[in-house]
Amino acid sequence: MFDAYSLLRPLLFRLDAETAHHLSLKALRLAEGSGLLQLAFPSDEFATPVEVMGLRFPNRLGLAAGLDKEGNTIDALGRLGFGFVEIGTITPRPQPGNPKPRLFRLISHEAIINRMGFNNPGIEAGVANVRGTRNFHGVIGFNIGKNKDTPNENAADDYLACLKAAYAVADYIVVNLSSPNTPGLRDLQGEEASARLLETLKKEQEKLSIQHGRKVPLLFKVAPDLEPAHIQGLARVFREGGLDGLIATNTTLDRSLVQGHPRASEAGGLSGKPLTTRSTEVIAAFASELGGRIPIIGVGGISTVEDARAKLRAGASLVQIYSSFIFRGPELVKELVKNL
Repeated sequence: MFDAYSLLRPLLFRLDAETAHHLSLKALRLAEGSGLLQLAFPSDEFATPVEVMGLRFPNRLGLAAGLDKEGNTIDALGRLGFGFVEIGTITPRPQPGNPKPRLFRLISHEAIINRMGFNNPGIEAGVANVRGTRNFHGVIGFNIGKNKDTPNENAADDYLACLKAAYAVADYIVVNLSSPNTPGLRDLQGEEASARLLETLKKEQEKLSIQHGRKVPLLFKVAPDLEPAHIQGLARVFREGGLDGLIATNTTLDRSLVQGHPRASEAGGLSGKPLTTRSTEVIAAFASELGGRIPIIGVGGISTVEDARAKLRAGASLVQIYSSFIFRGPELVKELVKNL
C-alpha cells in the first residue's frame, strides 16, 4: 500500500502541533466521507477478534483517548484498522482547556508533551457525535473527566453526569483519574478517594444496566507515576470494588526520560517512546496484584510490534497507541494488527 503519510508528515511537522492535529483529523473525515479511505484501507484480513470484558474486539489494537477528543472522527479512524477507538476526555460542560501553546513534539525522542487540559465540547455534544458514527463496527470507548472548576469533593457528580449520558452510546466507559493537566485530579487516585468514587459509580452502573438492558464495563485510567505501595493499594480497591477493567498508563510527569531536550521543561504530561519501559512495569505490577481478575488495557510508548507484545506479556489483554501513531501514521496500525 502506498504510504502517503510518510510524504505528508514533514509538511505537517512544520506546522504548530495542535494546528496539524486538527488539520489531520479534518482530512481523515473528508477522506472517509468521499470514500477514499475505503479504497486505501480495505478490510484487514489479518485481524483476529478477541473477547475482553464481555465485548468482542475485532483485534487487540486500539486508539488511546486524547486524539479524537470530540468523538467526531471514529468512522475514519476505524477505517485505518483500529479494533477500538477511545474518545475524549469528555467533561459535563464544554471547556476550552489550557492556554496555547499546549502541545509539543519532541521529535528526536518520538515523544509528545501536552497540557491540553480536557478541551472538549461537553458531554451532550460528545454523545451526539458518537451517535453520528455510521461505518465503524469496532468497540467505542468513552473517556470521561471532571470539569476544571469542579472541586474534588464534587468530582463524583461530574463523573456521574457523564456516565449517565454516555451509557447509551458507549461500549465501555473510562474514568480518567490520572491526567496531570487538571489541577488536583490525580488526588482522586488516592485509595480512599478512588474507593468512594468507584462505589458511587458502580451503584449507578447497576441501575443503568437494568434501565438499558446491558452492562457497559467501567474502567479507571491510572498514571505511570505510582509507587509500588500505591499500586498494591489501588489494586485492592479495584478488586474489592468490582472494577471491570483498568487502563495503564496515562502520561508521565517524569522529565528524566527526555533530559537535555529544549522542550523538556514544558509543563504537562509526557507520552511516547520514553514511557515504554515504565508503563510496561506498571502493567506488570498491577497484573501481579490483580491476578487476572480485572483485564488491563496497556498503553504507553508502543511504537513497535515487540513493544506491544511486551505489554501483552506483562499482563495486558489489549493495547492502545497514540504518540507513535502521530510519528509513524497508518502503516504502524496495519503492522501491529497483522502481528498481534
